This record gives sequence, structure tokens and C-alpha cells, in this order.
Amino acid sequence: MFRSMTLIVSCAAAMCVAGCGVGAEIPPAPVDPALRERQTQAFVRAMKPRHAGRPVVAVVALNEGTETTDFLLTHAVLQRADVAEVKAVAPRRGRVELFPALQVEVQQDFEGFDRAHPSGADYVIVPAMSNDADPAVTAWLRRQAERGARVVGVCNGTLVVGRAGLLDGRRFAGHWSSRSKVLERHPGSVHVPHQRYLVDRDVATTTGITASIPVALALVEAIGGRDKAATVAAELDADAWSPEHDSTPFALTLRRGASYLLNKAPFRSHAQWGVEVRDGMDDIALALTADAWSRTGRVSVHAESASSDAVALRSGMVLVAERPARERPRLPITATMKPLQQLDATLCRIQERFGVSYREWVVLEMEYADAPRFVDSNGCRSS
Repeated sequence: MFRSMTLIVSCAAAMCVAGCGVGAEIPPAPVDPALRERQTQAFVRAMKPRHAGRPVVAVVALNEGTETTDFLLTHAVLQRADVAEVKAVAPRRGRVELFPALQVEVQQDFEGFDRAHPSGADYVIVPAMSNDADPAVTAWLRRQAERGARVVGVCNGTLVVGRAGLLDGRRFAGHWSSRSKVLERHPGSVHVPHQRYLVDRDVATTTGITASIPVALALVEAIGGRDKAATVAAELDADAWSPEHDSTPFALTLRRGASYLLNKAPFRSHAQWGVEVRDGMDDIALALTADAWSRTGRVSVHAESASSDAVALRSGMVLVAERPARERPRLPITATMKPLQQLDATLCRIQERFGVSYREWVVLEMEYADAPRFVDSNGCRSS
């Protein structure tokens, strides 16, 4: 126990030093509604389709590890909008391990996609991956960019996009934890704070995991118009999808680093939870809920089905399932809630079960800018 506590304290100090050095100090966020609208429309104009007909969107996965929400949510939002031909694609057909939870089956590999679309995709969505320098992914992204695809790096998908040589000399957004790495790796790159997403010469990037929601809606607006984006946003319970974002709360501090390491200490209990999955289940609510609970470090989430080892989610994505285990508690998920309502309720439940520090860490990791609307110093509340 003493050795564990000593290690935790030492690591917390190291994390604080590393966190304090993440880029230059960020200036206060501007309060300018007109600027917000100009930024939104600049993105929409830059991302409008260049060719007549239905555009092709490739959502990329690495078989060995792809971030759950970055991948499932962007794929599901674009499928739900029905404004493009949306294809999930990976280096190899078959199983894709998602982190921090779930597994899916991807039906198309790079070679098959290239045969079906020899001129390339119109848009390529790049989630965070367990290996940001996978050679197959890097080479394929370069080819797609050379053929004219607009590339969108979601969260730490920015690192993957950078490995393909697409961030040198460009402005970028990115997860707070990795912006210094991007700046070090890519000469002439410039980090832009206080924007959830931005585009610079056909390469778009976003901040943390939950930025997948506004950037997907902005892309829907670019392809299918504002009314279409508003319809999908209402289904998600998203009030807006502008790039407005205050970056200042999202940084590592000594308190947060110490809380994180204490929460993840080996003497903390770790539970196996099941979530009942079925055909037609909402991908987005499932992804956000499983992602958030898993990021506490106290829960592992297993997709369970009594009738099948695979289910087709609402978007058509095939989710791998296993037989239910009686000893596993059930993931708290409410089928009647819209996805963002479900995320807000999940954060409240995390706080109630594990404490405020766990909820704060999940908000930090997911860079959930809207969380303060639902959680305040007087306790947890949903609205």
C-alpha cells in the first residue's frame, strides 16, 4: 500500500509538470455572437461538396483500437442525416476494437473501398486511434488527400492526420492533452484555442471527444443544408453546433492529476458491467454512455445479447455482443432519452456513484463543454 501511494504521489507531480507545459497560456475566450456565426459559416462554405451527386464519406477505423464515440457518433450522425453515402472502412475487414469500450464489425477494407471508389472519398473522418502512426492508415490518408478528399481529424484523430503529413503549416484544433505534441511534430502548425472545430485548406480538426457532435452537424449543414442539420440536432438534443468553445477549463492541474491517479490506483475496485443491446439501438446514446462510464476507470462495459452474437445498430453498424452474465450489473441507460440527455444523466450518475472528482475527470477527458449547464456546485441536476 505504501509503495502504491508513493508511486501515485510521484506520478501526480510528474503529470502536473507535464500539464503545465502544454503549449502557451491560453487567452480568455471571446464573447462575440457575430464571430461565432462567421466561424460556423466559414466552415460550412469550405466543406461544401465540390461535385454534383451524393458525396462519399469514409469513416476510418484502426482494427486494433479506435475511440468509441469519435467513430460511432460521426458515422451514426451522417447516416441519420441521409445526405451522403457513408462507409465505415478499416485496413482489414472484420473486428474493430473500440476504446474504452465495445467492438464492431467493419465490412469494407481499404482495398475494397478503393476499388469501389477509384477517384477517392469526398470526405474522410479520422477518429483517435491506439496507434497514430499505423503505416496502412497513414498511406491511405495520404492517397485520399491527394485525390481531393477533405479530411476531418476528430479529437486525437488530429495526431493521425498529422502523421499523414497533413498538418504542417496549418492551423488546427485538438484535444487539450495533445496540442503540444502536434506543435512539436509539425513545423509551422498553429494551435487555435476556443474553437471546437476549424478547417484550414481542406483539413479540419476538432477538440475533444464530444466535439464529434458539432463537427458532424456542421458537415451535415455543409452537405444537406441548415434545415437538415437542425432536424438531426433536435434528435440529439443539441441546441447548436457552432465552433464556440472556451478552452481555458480544459487543462491538467496538480489537483486533477492527483485525483486521477488516486482514482485509478490498484486498490480501487473495478466492475464488469453489461449493457443489453438489440437491433435498431441508438448508436449515439450507447457510445456516449459506454464511453463516459468506462473513462471513470472503475467500470468495463460489455455489450450483451441473449439472442445473437452481433446486432445491427440504428445506423446499420454491426456491434459485437456476448451472452449475458448474471453477475454483471446493468449499465444505466434509458432508451427514451435523447443522446445528449443520456450523457448528462450519465455524468450525474457517475458523480452519485463515485464522487465529484470522477465526473470532473470524465468531463475533462471528453472535453464536454456543455457539462457546466447540467452540473453545478450545489449538486448534480439534469434539464
